[in-house]
Amino acid sequence: MRSIWNGSISFGLVTIPVKTYSATDRTSSVSFVRIHEKDGAQIQYRKICELDGKEVPNEEVGKGYQAPGDETIVPITDDDLSQLPMPTAKTLSILSFADPGEIDPLQLDKAYYLGPNGASATKPYTLLREALEHHQRVAVGKVAMRGRESLAMLRAHDGAIVMHTLLWPDQIRPAAGVVPDDVELRENELKLAETLMDSLGELDPEELHDDYREAVEELVAAKLEGEEPAAPSASGASGARVLDLTAALEKSLRAARGSGEGDAQEESASVTPIRGRKTAKKSEAAPGTGKRSGTATKKAAKKTAPAAAKKTSAKQTAAAPKAAGGRTKATATAKKSASSRGTTGGTSKKSASQSTAKKAPAKKTGRQSSA
Repeated sequence: MRSIWNGSISFGLVTIPVKTYSATDRTSSVSFVRIHEKDGAQIQYRKICELDGKEVPNEEVGKGYQAPGDETIVPITDDDLSQLPMPTAKTLSILSFADPGEIDPLQLDKAYYLGPNGASATKPYTLLREALEHHQRVAVGKVAMRGRESLAMLRAHDGAIVMHTLLWPDQIRPAAGVVPDDVELRENELKLAETLMDSLGELDPEELHDDYREAVEELVAAKLEGEEPAAPSASGASGARVLDLTAALEKSLRAARGSGEGDAQEESASVTPIRGRKTAKKSEAAPGTGKRSGTATKKAAKKTAPAAAKKTSAKQTAAAPKAAGGRTKATATAKKSASSRGTTGGTSKKSASQSTAKKAPAKKTGRQSSA
């Protein structure tokens, strides 16, 4: 980098020669040139003298001072400025050390890197940097650069000393007329806002980029290729006024925790699981019903098994009268089948009694069929 100012830092009796480098680069930002819409030619700005109406070359352009509200212009030369009693013309004089929180960010103007100028400046430069970092303080002083004196703040950053030029206190405008009237806030709204702050997490500098510059570059590329610019995508923010602050905070909190896609999943989760629960209840009820139906089926099976056996016995009993035509043979057949199924004891007697108890319908059926 090319240094833009050479001077020194006055730190008590210590003098540190430094070189100043610009810490920011604004050339990457979007800038437009003015053109003539009729033919597309660029418009040039020329320095015209108000008295003779002629263009003035750069070597004839000088400085002048015009007091506010006064039409008189006083010419000022570089020799006049060099003779001013300004000790800060080449020296940044440190006035005090302060806590970083005491510096109002509104005063921050431009940022510069300070580097040691020469081998003899390396050690005092490193000493000041380490003292600022270890003591967690910033140095406040005055410096004259580019024809004006301004406040300056020095701080340690990334192994270097950074100088921020500061605006004077009288250059900060008051906030009168900007602050709204007293507004009543509910405690729940304040808690939601604080929770939203905590949920947003830390800022990742690698994720920060200029969306506007990228959009302009895509627009220029499309025009160079003779294509129509892409239509802008519909933005999710409608810009309408917030009617329910609490609901907006809750929705923002869900979006911050879910980060877009996660929020969509969370919103769907607030609906889908309800249906899922209903389905689950039905499915849970279905197994229960299956159990009940299974129990009923088992009971029915128990009832059906004897009934089937009884029907079989009845058919055999009904068929017996057809073959033999007598009541005694049917009874003997039933007793013979009952005795063959039973093994011993009460089970054989119970089976015989059940088959005997159901013989009457079978006999009746046999009579109807024989009739």
